[in-house]
Amino acid sequence: MLYPSIDKLLNIVDSKYKLVHVASIRSKQILETNHYQMNEEEYTNKRAIGRALEELEKGLITVKVKNQK
Repeated sequence: MLYPSIDKLLNIVDSKYKLVHVASIRSKQILETNHYQMNEEEYTNKRAIGRALEELEKGLITVKVKNQK
């Protein structure tokens, strides 16, 4: 089973596409800067993309929505 669950994540982000976009941006930041928002021992996942999703689930990443016209 994957952690965190996509159902939980879709309660935070309103679309799968936005979820992928946000997670990929944060994953690249983790790889480039080696900066984590939690202690490394607290993560369940070993890969950066999984860690980005965990941070999103814990509320450490906020998603801002632009007004669209």
